[in-house]
Amino acid sequence: MIEMYHEFSYWISENKNYSSPVIKDIISRLKRADKILNFSHDSNYLKELSQNSEFNQLGSSIKSQIKKSVKLYNEFIEDKKIYKKSQSLLKVGSLFANIGVAEARLHEIGVDVVVANELEPRRAKLYKEIYPLTSMICGDINELSIQQRFIDECKRNEIDVLMATPPCQGMSTAGKQLDDDERNQLIIPVIDIICNLKPNFAFIENVPMLLNTKINMHDKEDLIISHIKNYLEQDYNISITTINTEDYSVPQSRERVIILLSKKTKNIFWNIPEKNKKKVTMEDAIGDIPELDPVIKDITREELLSIFPEFEYRRKRAEQISKWHRPPHHIKRQVIAMMHTPTGQTAFDNEHYYPKKADGSPVRGYRNTYKRQNWDRPAYTVTMDNRKISSQNNVHPGRFNKETRLYSDARVLTLYEIMKIMSLPEDWNLPDSAPEAFVRRIIGEGIPPLFVKKVFAELLKEIKNEC
Repeated sequence: MIEMYHEFSYWISENKNYSSPVIKDIISRLKRADKILNFSHDSNYLKELSQNSEFNQLGSSIKSQIKKSVKLYNEFIEDKKIYKKSQSLLKVGSLFANIGVAEARLHEIGVDVVVANELEPRRAKLYKEIYPLTSMICGDINELSIQQRFIDECKRNEIDVLMATPPCQGMSTAGKQLDDDERNQLIIPVIDIICNLKPNFAFIENVPMLLNTKINMHDKEDLIISHIKNYLEQDYNISITTINTEDYSVPQSRERVIILLSKKTKNIFWNIPEKNKKKVTMEDAIGDIPELDPVIKDITREELLSIFPEFEYRRKRAEQISKWHRPPHHIKRQVIAMMHTPTGQTAFDNEHYYPKKADGSPVRGYRNTYKRQNWDRPAYTVTMDNRKISSQNNVHPGRFNKETRLYSDARVLTLYEIMKIMSLPEDWNLPDSAPEAFVRRIIGEGIPPLFVKKVFAELLKEIKNEC
């Protein structure tokens, strides 16, 4: 948001006859409004602000000045949207947007997410910081009032595509896969919104188990995919494909089902693009990044430096690469086990340095835990628990040191490395203040943005061919 404040200040100076002190006051009032109620560029923000108890404790003059600042900022945003509209090839409304991982590369091909919805306020706030020009509707999309606000904003912005990436934990292989999991029901508002909004195109993403999951929709129990067809196939061409993102230049294996809808009146059939012949490996993605030692959190600094004499040098070098390339924190017995674990192997196969509990007894676990990744293939699926050595396939591949007879990088991947294998762009506007643990977990829920970009590029190609 800070960069936007600077841009807003410049816009005022260019378009309004205000002095520097007045502009400074306007920015200050806008920041105050954002602090009282997270700023959202939609028609209801001023109304909600006016109903806020903290806001109403202010004097009438201050409240009036804050409202004027908000209105001026809205004018600035609209001005930017008009400029962007002339450059946008497609406009998108995004449901279950989280913090915007999926759409992180769409701007590279002239596709703009102009409206988004997210249930969790903390995620919605971070989304707004990353994408300040997008109108964020924060709230439960199952609530008719939130649903209507989203539809109204989409209509006002004349979106072309509805993108829906509902939470998949109720159907994922890591979950219990219960048909009655309430998260499975989130496809219902997606279908309802498509029926109401009637966008030209729609992109729906979820785990492959969606194809075999039943839900009760409007008093009728059936497979999710059957509900989609029953309600939408009269007006839309429907493409259903199970994909692995590693087939589309993403350095990560991640299976998903992609449902693409294209309105029959448009005479365009939106399909998944062809697979790439060459896979992008871990070596391709992060192989050029120098080794980095972990922080061992249950020992003294002196002992840490005795184990990793170059720890400080490597840490500072990592900071020069990225602010998100920071040493992960682990406990000593896990680090020692991984120092003796070869690339692509699990520490459970070590004769002496196997995973141990605090009392020295062996840890019992799955063979995909305490496991290093491979250099010569795409990464395993990034999960929400990517901070833990003890969770599945999280540990850096490492390199063998002939002198010490040990393996480097006895740690999980850094957030920067995870961003690389998730295909997030280097210039992604993630604010410095974003909590790393929070971002790690969220990214583990996302779909790689390079794949999404390729799917939307295929749509743009079909539209161009039709013209």
